[in-house]
Amino acid sequence: MQNGFYTVTGGMVTQFNRLDQISQNLANVRTNGYKGNDVVIGDFMRIFQEKREELPLPNHTKESAKFLNRSINRVPRIEERYTDFTMGAMTRTDNPLDLALGEKNLFFAVETPSGIRLTRDGAFKLDEAGELVTREGFKVLSQHYFQNRQPITVPADALDISIGRSGRIEYMDKTAMDTPVYLDDLMVVRVDDLQSLEAEGDNYFGMPGKSLEKEMHIVTETDKVHQYTIEKSNVNPIREMTALIETNRLVEMYQKAMNAQMDDMNNDAITKLASVRA
Repeated sequence: MQNGFYTVTGGMVTQFNRLDQISQNLANVRTNGYKGNDVVIGDFMRIFQEKREELPLPNHTKESAKFLNRSINRVPRIEERYTDFTMGAMTRTDNPLDLALGEKNLFFAVETPSGIRLTRDGAFKLDEAGELVTREGFKVLSQHYFQNRQPITVPADALDISIGRSGRIEYMDKTAMDTPVYLDDLMVVRVDDLQSLEAEGDNYFGMPGKSLEKEMHIVTETDKVHQYTIEKSNVNPIREMTALIETNRLVEMYQKAMNAQMDDMNNDAITKLASVRA
């Protein structure tokens, strides 16, 4: 068995997976509120040692066995995937339904076919029924959603919509031009453990294995809601392009090492074995 072949193969597969992650980030450079993802690359021996120390059982592995597959144990692999929740740049718009949150732990809550999900993308709109929805048509939740289960509905005669820093929604109508009419409050939630969130596509986050409704905390007092503003993606395209070039070069390096293992060393071994006299 050629341990070197398995080592370079494992390294190449790891870089392919990293390449997928980089490609996803680059594809979402212009996606509002998108949070970049990254990976931590380690090796089996390091991962095993960390977990081994957590076990309450003694290690009865023979010392000699530790050196049997040392080269395979050093195969690089993805140890962890994580999301970078740092805030993206804030951009001013002319749309009163464009909203951004000024703290990385805060999210808007929306109702999707899969249940309640969280998002940082505040590019909202009104549907045909006057309900506040996302670009995909999912209802944006009110702070009082769990009490009345009612959507945020803007009257057809509303002339001007104002959303304060606390998420309070008001509008002006023809009957009371000087006094804003209270409509509702946006549901803004806080998540303490951000790494427990998992991206589910279309810029939404869920919490697999846990109850999102129990883990999220509805913020009743905040000053972090910004109207006429959109948070852009936090992906740094220059850094991602640099990582892309680095990953491609590593794949090429592993490919050359694989060719050396499969072609050069095998040919050399066959030639020498064939020349040995009985």
